Amino acid sequence: MKIQLETLPHQTAALKAIDQAFPGMDTYASDPDANYIYANPLVKYRYQEKANIDVKMETGTGKTFVYTRLMYELHQKYGLFKFVIAVPSPSIKEGTKSFITSDYAKQYFSQFFENTQIQLNVINAGDFSAKSGRRNFPAQLAEFVEGTRQNTNQIQVLLINSGMLHSKSMHRDDYDQTLLGGETSPIKAIAATRPIVIIDEPHRFPRGKKFYADIEELKPQLIYRFGATFPEITTGRGKNKITKTDYYRGFPQFNLNAIDSFNQGLVKGIDVDYPDISEREANARYKVKSAKAKELTLTRSGKDYTIGVGENLADIDPDFAGSITYEGGTDRELSNGLALAKDMELIPGTFAESYQDEILKQALDYHFEAETRNFLRPEAEANAPRVKTLSLFFIDSISSLRGQGNDKGWLAEHFEKLLVDKLNSLIAKYELAIDDREKEYHDFLQATLASLQSEHQDVYAGYFSEDRNSSDDDIQAEVDDILKNKEKLLSFKDEQGNWLTRRFLFSKWTLREGWDNPNVFVIAKLRTSGSDISKIQEVGRGLRLPVDENGHRLTQDEWPSRLSFLIGYDEKDFATKLVGEINTDTPIKLDHEKLSDEMVALIVKAKQKSNPKLDAEKLHDEIINDLGQHGVIDFNRNFKDKVAVNGKTMSGYEAFLKLYPEVEHQTAVAQDRVRDLKKRHAATKVKLRKENWNQLKDLWQQLSKRQMIKFDDSINQLAEGVAADIFKDRDKKIFVLDEPQIIHQEIVTDQKGAKVTETQSDYHTAYRTMKYGAFLKQLTLQTDLPVPLLHQLMTKAMQDQLKNNTNYINEKTLGNLVKTFNRNFNDRIRTQYDYVPLDFSSSTSIYDAKKQTFVDELPAALLGVYSADATADPKYLYDRPPLRYDSTDPELMILRRTYSSQITVFGKLPKKAIKIPRFDNGTTTPDFIFKIDQDDGQTVYAVIETKAANMRLGDEEIRVIQQKYFDQLRESGVYYRMATSEDEVHSLIRKIEKKEISTDDVTD
Repeated sequence: MKIQLETLPHQTAALKAIDQAFPGMDTYASDPDANYIYANPLVKYRYQEKANIDVKMETGTGKTFVYTRLMYELHQKYGLFKFVIAVPSPSIKEGTKSFITSDYAKQYFSQFFENTQIQLNVINAGDFSAKSGRRNFPAQLAEFVEGTRQNTNQIQVLLINSGMLHSKSMHRDDYDQTLLGGETSPIKAIAATRPIVIIDEPHRFPRGKKFYADIEELKPQLIYRFGATFPEITTGRGKNKITKTDYYRGFPQFNLNAIDSFNQGLVKGIDVDYPDISEREANARYKVKSAKAKELTLTRSGKDYTIGVGENLADIDPDFAGSITYEGGTDRELSNGLALAKDMELIPGTFAESYQDEILKQALDYHFEAETRNFLRPEAEANAPRVKTLSLFFIDSISSLRGQGNDKGWLAEHFEKLLVDKLNSLIAKYELAIDDREKEYHDFLQATLASLQSEHQDVYAGYFSEDRNSSDDDIQAEVDDILKNKEKLLSFKDEQGNWLTRRFLFSKWTLREGWDNPNVFVIAKLRTSGSDISKIQEVGRGLRLPVDENGHRLTQDEWPSRLSFLIGYDEKDFATKLVGEINTDTPIKLDHEKLSDEMVALIVKAKQKSNPKLDAEKLHDEIINDLGQHGVIDFNRNFKDKVAVNGKTMSGYEAFLKLYPEVEHQTAVAQDRVRDLKKRHAATKVKLRKENWNQLKDLWQQLSKRQMIKFDDSINQLAEGVAADIFKDRDKKIFVLDEPQIIHQEIVTDQKGAKVTETQSDYHTAYRTMKYGAFLKQLTLQTDLPVPLLHQLMTKAMQDQLKNNTNYINEKTLGNLVKTFNRNFNDRIRTQYDYVPLDFSSSTSIYDAKKQTFVDELPAALLGVYSADATADPKYLYDRPPLRYDSTDPELMILRRTYSSQITVFGKLPKKAIKIPRFDNGTTTPDFIFKIDQDDGQTVYAVIETKAANMRLGDEEIRVIQQKYFDQLRESGVYYRMATSEDEVHSLIRKIEKKEISTDDVTD
């Protein structure tokens, strides 16, 4: 499989904001070196802080993608071509390198920046090693520094970590060669290129510290900082001491904070779980009194216990099971890798192997719960692409997994035993499967068991810092799969059709920032991480949204996904702390005493999301007037002490939140985005009011009928016409060469001195091409066009346009053909099809077709991510309060409105309640349904779609699809409408009640 990159809406917003913040180019510069071919052109306000730009993006939302695309755009728009990416650690450097050099990234960016390539130069430890007694610069450094802007198709990028940047090798000036004709210091040579610097993880580069000083020595024209966390600065002393986040220009130019990331479904939801222990064990805590290089002192119940280096904790308490010793030294670590600090608490029972077995067993249960759902995909469309499921385990020591010599570690033995038991149980369950997908899963499980019991298993793998120097082929294969072969880990089969069973990964905190895999669904910690690590960073390895086996990233609307995070009892408050950490990541603090302009601005921002045409200033004044009319605030905007809202007395601040709940949506994470599984089941289900749903049963028996999309008879002819037009490629943008280039430079000396001459040529023997048969096969698989037609069109294109140059047969051309055909074809067929009911029904999230009855309850998340109090309404489809919804305006407003007696049933439809097929694959479901008794006694239904900010399809596509579907039900009294406001919905319903409805009312 190949990962399919796409620019998501929040990434588009980030790039737009960054572009607007760019200071511009200095086209009137008086600098005599402005046109220096080895350096970037000049930027306005260069070397000044007002040129610098901060971009805040939460972990897992794609900041590496954004700053990679940013480099392409800055090169295309302004000719900037020299960038330095500074990262804090080698692991992050490896992750960045892996993304930029990946085939899927290159293929994606080639669609938008044709013939432009990034030349990535990576500086590693050891690159400066002296050879033959001479001290030379690394080739990567010379490549970056001496690249010229005359090669208009190449972007020079230098990737370096903070330790390497700070090293003596980068600052010394006694090398036996020069750069740019005179520079002997790497730092000064880079500075001479007038680079643009991108800092990844800016909190690791605080201003005033050594690593930021290294950045300043590079003399960047401007700095972009990308991160979820930014450094803090403290000013003043005592009572005047103020700590604030250090942003360029005082605030980030783009801010996608943790609250928005979770609430908008841009990352997975999180379930936190831990094994319980007895009250006696929980109270038997030891506190670290001191941790010194040569001894550790623990205290409990007023008594001190001293342990020397190499001594076993079990000597002071047998509940410290196993051979855990104090290692001491500068790290003050136990032999299991846990770094100790004063006042840290240790619970003996949580160190036992049996306790870790319990976490392992629970993790495997969660893994296979997710895996069966992701493989079988029972809630998705038939034959939906499978999703590979990965689990990540953080363990206490490498020896517990790898063991010594030919003997496996105890952890590996325990894990394999638990895994074999689980596999045998599932194999027995699917032994007599009839469904094709279940048969496949049975084969996958059998292949997993066979591999696990073979001499060289490939079911689980480990990566530890010690592995970098390993010569063991099996260990190297494991490391390569984890660090380099992301697409292999996400795939189910290799090129020969063999199952790829590796999906359990073990590490000792080495896989942290810089490593990610979108399909991690379970993280289990078999050791505590200490108290100084960000909770969001800890779960960050599993936050990214998953991709299916075709490489398509699945949004939360398409496939709701959650990360199961298992921890020890000693961190049982993890979920609470994580929520607290998320909620502190808010652009403003809510004032409980007085209404601020910032608080009003949050409401304006939320309302403009659903209706961008709203005037911000007018809306600002309307909100303040509304709060005044409700008696919530006085003339000075102070919240009043007591206010009556819906018959309840509360404070003015509480009333403010009731009237405008969108404030909390932007300043607090939604309840179901982070769940403590000990309290999970009580709060995540919504009960249906069966008596109300049964009023819709006749209609639902029609809606449960499976529908087939039937295209016009001319569809094949249309497809062939679209394809023929594309293959003509009039603009020469589809058939392209995948052509690396070489730059040749010579130093020429004449009477005037020395100068560099440069020529550019192609690697004519190194074109990236595909075999013609494989090219046609992929083209027909991805377009459904017949091979003979494609062969005919390709042959003609080769003769008429490409001069029979087979170098045009490559992955770039393939991608361009597929993308252009699908886009043009979908544009042409949007209305050229009908829905045909089939003679069988299917179950949905709300209806059991086999039993022909509605379900008793459903997950609350299917109704909406937010909840709000409401008065009881007997007409509503679910028990209330609370109400569940996704947007305040118009969804919550629609739900809270009081309707006439002619409305007998109303409510929000859960996701996948109807599953209307889309012509471009997938399904859609409208948002609301109303059962209406008209004046003459007839019963009709209003089905409403409300515009949402985060739709994958545009509003018009949604409207066309749903309108076409419901048109066939008009004789059954079903009226469909897309609405943008509560008033629009109310107006439509009033017209239906009075039988004043017209065709225009339901097709606009």
